This record gives sequence, C-alpha cells and structure tokens, in this order.
Amino acid sequence: MKWDGHTHSHFCRHGSDIDLKHYLQKAEALGFSRYTVSEHPPLPEGWLKDTSLMQSLAMNAEELPAYIACVERLKSEFDGRLEVTIGLELDYLYGDETFTERIVSDWHGKLDDVILSVHYLPGRRGMRCIDYTPADFRQGLLAYYGTMEKVVNEYYDHVELAIDSAAGWPVRTRLGHVNLIEKFRLLLPGIDARQSEERLRNMIPKLAAAGIGIDVNTAGMRKSTCLKPYAPEWFVRECLSRGIACVFGSDAHRPEDIGSGWDWYAATIAEKE
Repeated sequence: MKWDGHTHSHFCRHGSDIDLKHYLQKAEALGFSRYTVSEHPPLPEGWLKDTSLMQSLAMNAEELPAYIACVERLKSEFDGRLEVTIGLELDYLYGDETFTERIVSDWHGKLDDVILSVHYLPGRRGMRCIDYTPADFRQGLLAYYGTMEKVVNEYYDHVELAIDSAAGWPVRTRLGHVNLIEKFRLLLPGIDARQSEERLRNMIPKLAAAGIGIDVNTAGMRKSTCLKPYAPEWFVRECLSRGIACVFGSDAHRPEDIGSGWDWYAATIAEKE
C-alpha cells in the first residue's frame, strides 16, 4: 500500500497555512491510497519556559475539536478516492504523561492513528525542544549534559519510556522519527554510531512486545543539517523481520513535502522482501 503515515495541516503553527484539502489532492495525484493526517495536539500550559516557542509548536485546546471535525469532513469527501485516516502526533511528556494519556482517552473513538514522538528533554531552565535550532541544542542540552554521548543516552531513555507508556493504547500507534536526535548531526559534536545502534537494537524487543510500529520518517533527508532519514535502513529491516509495522512518513508540513523520500522507503522495503 502506498501510504503516507505522518503529515501535518493548516492547523500546524510551524507549517503552511494552505488548506488541508490541497494536501489531500496532492497525495491523490501522487498515487497514494492511504494518507494519515497527524497534527500536533495541545501541550500543557507552561511546558516550555520560552512562551513564543510554545505558541509555535501546537494548536490550543479550543482548536482540537475543529481539527478532528475538519479531517472527518475531508475523510468523507475523499471516500473512494483516497483513504484518509484521522491521527495525532502526540508527545511523550516526561513527568506529565497523564496529559497525553487523557488526549488518547478522550479522542480514541475518533482516531485511526497516533504517532508518539520524543521532542523534549530536561535541560537548562526546564524542558528543552531537541529539534528547535542547533544553537538552542548546544545551550539548552549539550551544555547541561556535558557530552553528546550523555544527551543521546538521555534521548533513547525517553524513547524507551515512551514505548512503555503507549503499550496497550486502544488505537494504532507508531513511534515517531526514532532518530530525531540526529537532526543537527552535521553541526553538532558527532554521535557515536555504535552507541545509537546498540540503543536501537535494544529497543526492537520493546516495540514488538508493546505492539507499537515505526514511523519511517524521511524528513531528515530534506534537512541540510542531517541529510538522512530518521530511521536507519538496517533498523527498518530488522523491525520488519520481527513483525513490527513500518509505515512511511514524509512528515510533510507543506503540500510539496508529501511523498518526499518514498523512493528510498520503497527500495528499503523491497530489499527486505
């Protein structure tokens, strides 16, 4: 199935204001048969100290019902042409896990898909966004932990906590961009490939036991600071061999991003088969 399983919409505060319908028309034109809209839901008030950054990250609580209703309407409109699934990209919120759990509890009857991502780690002056800017990463995380090795271990610790927290959720669940920690890899101290591989290998049995899939996220290929997907080829193939669902995700924040990286994904899956 040609499925883009991680995309955003005009409800995204850091994406495009082009109406979601245009995203779906683009996906249909590209020959996709399934398309998941997975917008960022609200965050807890005061989650980050930087209020201007907070305002750019996610919709507010009043917008969430309107978002669900919008995707429901378009799901009906595109019926028979493109299977549209209603999703959210939820955050693992260390220390406030119940906030995310309440969203799942309140909305799981409407949701087809959820992606659970780790975007935040404890750092200087509280929680810090790991994928904001290289300078912010250096100041807020690298200076706090002291070495890249310690930051990377903290990140994968939180990814494992996220997997544990989502086990048993009553909706199809995927782990978002598992290697997001590498977004600024070309501008920051190097990440030890052996360290990452060891942490990823240890994660595979957890994913299998929890019944959680992988968002094979290709957005890193579009980032000049990364230039590779956020899921290694060997990891995708190993997950597939363990029966873990691996779903392509462009992480499109504008219509022109839809399907970006599909050829790489299709080749990776074909080689496994």
